Amino acid sequence: MTLAAQIFAQAQLLIQDAQDTNLPMLELLCRGAENSLKKKLRDGITPQDCKADFVAAASLYALAALSEVEDMSRMEHIQAGDLTIRRNSPDSAACCLRYQAEMMIAPYMKDGFSFLGV
Repeated sequence: MTLAAQIFAQAQLLIQDAQDTNLPMLELLCRGAENSLKKKLRDGITPQDCKADFVAAASLYALAALSEVEDMSRMEHIQAGDLTIRRNSPDSAACCLRYQAEMMIAPYMKDGFSFLGV
């Protein structure tokens, strides 16, 4: 199984309701997350060197991106007479997923800072 297929499979496992999800879009986002993370790895480190963390982080990045894509279609502004409702904050689920991915892959990244041990 290729690395991209493993990332996609793990992302599908993390989705609660996969039948309602745009799986072709998720697969595309998984490939994008894989390519993006590969470029950010420190010199001398390959995805195989940190495979479990790499696959998990890439799948979380893809799910964060999917959440943002789906969030774009939601209403941004409602106005009814004197009442106006706006959605100003970013998708908190996407932010949380991205943060978890960053923490997981940080020890292997260029320009990243993380504690490896004390």
